Amino acid sequence: MDISIFGLGYVGAVSAACLSKSGHNVIGVDLSTTKVDVINEGLSPIIEDGLGELISEGRKKGSLEAVSDGEAAVLSTQISMICVGTPSQLNGSLDLSFVRKVCEEIGRAIANKDSYHVVVIRSTMLPGSMKTVVIPTLEEFSRKKVGVDFGVCINPEFLRESTAVRDYFNPPKTVIGEVDERCGNIIADLYKEFDAPLIRTDIYSAEMVKYADNVWHALKVSFANEIGNVCKELDIDSHTVMDIFCQDRKLNLSPYYLKPGFAFGGSCLPKDVRALNYKAKSIDLELPIIGSILRSNELQVQRALDLVIEQKNKNVSVLGFSFKAGTDDLRESPIVELIERLLGKGYNLKLYDRNVRLASLTGANKDYILNVIPHISNLMSTTMEEAISHGDTIIIGNSDSEFKTIFDDMSQEKSVVDLVRIHNDDVSKGKYHGLCW
Repeated sequence: MDISIFGLGYVGAVSAACLSKSGHNVIGVDLSTTKVDVINEGLSPIIEDGLGELISEGRKKGSLEAVSDGEAAVLSTQISMICVGTPSQLNGSLDLSFVRKVCEEIGRAIANKDSYHVVVIRSTMLPGSMKTVVIPTLEEFSRKKVGVDFGVCINPEFLRESTAVRDYFNPPKTVIGEVDERCGNIIADLYKEFDAPLIRTDIYSAEMVKYADNVWHALKVSFANEIGNVCKELDIDSHTVMDIFCQDRKLNLSPYYLKPGFAFGGSCLPKDVRALNYKAKSIDLELPIIGSILRSNELQVQRALDLVIEQKNKNVSVLGFSFKAGTDDLRESPIVELIERLLGKGYNLKLYDRNVRLASLTGANKDYILNVIPHISNLMSTTMEEAISHGDTIIIGNSDSEFKTIFDDMSQEKSVVDLVRIHNDDVSKGKYHGLCW
């Protein structure tokens, strides 16, 4: 394919060289005549392992060139990639002025094209930028309609400095946010040879996933440093600890615990987070990340409470109040905390959990109910149907498979507050409200 790439900085130069290597004809566009001249001389404008060789190879075979005339580049290509910078402003917001200017230039060129053109954003932008900046600007200056006369996608990059060329050809995933299937098919074809998951989604999710990735990476670095700081003070080898930690690919480095939803609870996590924070304070260590975990967890309980209050129904039923499905453990269950707060505000509650029945409880869990939260035992229903009939608002508190059927016969007048996303698909029956979705 014939591709024009706007912005020959880090992302643009790497994308241009790698696309050329993959057999495409690439025209790089930049206002900097220095960058244009350097690439046309077969050299790399940045220091990046292997990039200079790819640029030199592309120039020799005639599949890569650089220009300053953006309109001519658009007119002679089928795809335009925007790779300009989106620097931070003083308040933390992004400066999208470079993206807007390039969209104006591309839009004016599209106005003079009869053939279908696809505009692809590689620049990192906050969610909503495609809708509020990119698409309106392209439509205004082209006087054409996105999804009809031209296509728009966002294709975030996952390149690390110093390994960018290797990362390009061996990506962890390829994400394409598309406004329609037609333009998505064209961009997907660019990556058909890659041995990596190809994920096609909406533009909003594609915008957000880059931030989820980068903030997660930043969090991992800072978390490891905080653990390392504790280890140093306790004369423990932090690298040994984290090497062992990283060998757990089932729980530690995995999708487990990474599903947005309700707060964590149980007999282990809250206790151990508190204990490590206590130890850090005892050795005069400040742990901003680890120290904020329990506060973040408390805020999630408050968000759930606010969501229930918004439904304006005093009769409320809770389905599942052990801290997770498949257990009868109520110790530090966040749903029990939510129940306590609702009771304090005068709500009429019914509770149901097939794993929590007084007649069958023994040991610590029975003692906990009878001695710590005895009032809750008086609210327990013996059947799910009894609980549902009571509530005008139904709270799904854990992911017991039994609760997946509640939408089949339930009145659409009842509000459902789902804390666990009991269905992966969108739920349309009733007045459905998810906590993080």
